[in-house]
Amino acid sequence: MLLDQVIETDYGQLDLAWGEDGFFDGDFDRSYHGQVNGLVGAAHPRGVHVNLARRSGGSPVRMVLLDVPPGSDDGQWEDVVEVSITLPEGQEMVWSAWADLSTGPIGLPPGSYRLRVSAKGRDEGHSAELAEGTVDEYLLQLWPAPWQPDAVLRTGSEDARYWHQSVGNRR
Repeated sequence: MLLDQVIETDYGQLDLAWGEDGFFDGDFDRSYHGQVNGLVGAAHPRGVHVNLARRSGGSPVRMVLLDVPPGSDDGQWEDVVEVSITLPEGQEMVWSAWADLSTGPIGLPPGSYRLRVSAKGRDEGHSAELAEGTVDEYLLQLWPAPWQPDAVLRTGSEDARYWHQSVGNRR
């Protein structure tokens, strides 16, 4: 388990960065260039932008490191995408919310990984973006793997469809 907590953010921004905290400045082209998905931008050389559905508030985020690719989730997650990342030698990955509202280290060893981001409650997160409590939830799974193009494995929410169409399709 690398991370398991409610992430308080604004503008739905969660960054996994190395070299500099909070690298995402709103330029989707830099993070999503050459990708088909609009939820996880992994094209930037200094990190990954995870697009949460909720504008403000807290969302439970769990991140786990696996030895092998995860099996089927039996449809328990509405939206699932995968990207490839490489954490360079000598770099430490940190997570941060919008404008470094909150941040913390992630004990991921350097190497090449596949990152699967699974979400549920994105439509509720979007419609209740300022609600009390949590409404959307995220699971980030990493495992050692060579680079592959990003992939949309499942789209079950209207919110994910919107982001795939608006931000994705840059390949």
